Amino acid sequence: MNLPLYRFLTVTLALSPIVAFAQGAARQPDLGPNASLHGKLVLPKDDAWNRDISTSPVDPQSDAIIASIGKGKPLHPDFGTTWQGNPNGIPYIVVSGTQAKVPVTFTDYGDESDPGPYPIPPDAPVEGGLKSDGDRHVLVLDRDHWLLYEMWRVFPVDGKSWKSANGAIFDLNKKTPQRHVGWTSADAAGLPIFPGLVRYDEVMEGGAINHALRFTVKKSRHAYVPPATHMASNSANASLPPMGMRVRLKANFDISGFPAPAKVILTALKKYGMIVADNGGDWFLSGAPDPRWNDDELRTMGRIKGSDFEVIRMDGLITR
Repeated sequence: MNLPLYRFLTVTLALSPIVAFAQGAARQPDLGPNASLHGKLVLPKDDAWNRDISTSPVDPQSDAIIASIGKGKPLHPDFGTTWQGNPNGIPYIVVSGTQAKVPVTFTDYGDESDPGPYPIPPDAPVEGGLKSDGDRHVLVLDRDHWLLYEMWRVFPVDGKSWKSANGAIFDLNKKTPQRHVGWTSADAAGLPIFPGLVRYDEVMEGGAINHALRFTVKKSRHAYVPPATHMASNSANASLPPMGMRVRLKANFDISGFPAPAKVILTALKKYGMIVADNGGDWFLSGAPDPRWNDDELRTMGRIKGSDFEVIRMDGLITR
């Protein structure tokens, strides 16, 4: 039976933002730093990042690899509100398709970089702040063309251009991998960074993360697993994790005592897992900064140890 128009509008307007978000309401992503995508999936549904690995087989080397990273080391949410006076995490900015493109000079990996110009606003957020001496990632998402521009070690030049160690452009309408075999990106693994971030809009507006997440390890193997395209180590030790390796939180790990935001993240770690994307801190889970995060709630995930994870079988491992 059809509802009268006034009742239909009443029911529709009564939907909460979370319900509308979960139902995939047809809203454009917002513009600006760390803006909400309103539930839009970043990569195609059948992309590797979006694959449910909750029942995938465990790799024969799982125990040895977990031990090499650290069975007793905690999961570390490498994002939150602020750290040392700057936004804590890897920021991104959403721009329109009319954003002016500016020149970018690549200083380190120009031969493995996608040439500019890039649509970088003059006030684009830099990881760690403008005075940072860290990774200084800059991520720019063109919402109209659904293109992602990512750079590492980025510095502004006279307000009109930028210099960067390297740069990669990803067409988010297409599946990964998109880099040439052997090519890096703004991540050592040759992967896009943005699809693997924990984002405030997904956790707090949508109440679900429907993709794998990104994490780092201190020591990696001279190898990679697709969709990664690049390795970042000289070690042939098979007990070390290769780039692109995927782990998941064990199904029997009890998440019932965690705060709601942590539960959303941990649920994703059981269903989609997290992927080794770069060298860094062991078990450092990447996310975007937001002043609305509750750092105390995020820190509860430190109760999770390396031994609570298992490595998913690595098909297509490349060692040369």
